[in-house]
Amino acid sequence: MNPNYEKFKPSANKLFLLFLSGLMWLGVGVMLNSFAIHWLIDYGKNNLYLFAITGIIAALFIHHYGFLKIADKNLGRISFLKDNPCVFSFMSWKSYLIVIFMVTLGITLRHSSIPKQYLSMLYIGIGLALFLSSIRYFRVLISKLRKPYHYGGTENTESI
Repeated sequence: MNPNYEKFKPSANKLFLLFLSGLMWLGVGVMLNSFAIHWLIDYGKNNLYLFAITGIIAALFIHHYGFLKIADKNLGRISFLKDNPCVFSFMSWKSYLIVIFMVTLGITLRHSSIPKQYLSMLYIGIGLALFLSSIRYFRVLISKLRKPYHYGGTENTESI
């Protein structure tokens, strides 16, 4: 690689990438759930709990059958990165494309004529699933922080 390029590369260690990944999943999950909660509070009818429980049940399925697999795939990809990778490599380039699509879809849905109480089920489902899946990143990060990962002053790349 060009040595001049290396000076400007925003690099970070793998532990920071784990933290950043978990923080992103957690933050988006909290944001989506806050939208949903506000919509349900504004709705304020008897079916409020039905919409919330439906979203929670959807979240458990999305978390278990979808997002945990994605999180594990990301964790594996981060573990194989070279020392001090680019800070933006906490996600693959394909994931950035998916995020752009999902953000666009979310904005479109929020501004659509679909009643917000129905959207709240989707937002709780995805938001809570992201929140629950972020725990995987933090568990791995904590386990890596508890283990000594420096040997002779150099980072052991096999530890993450």
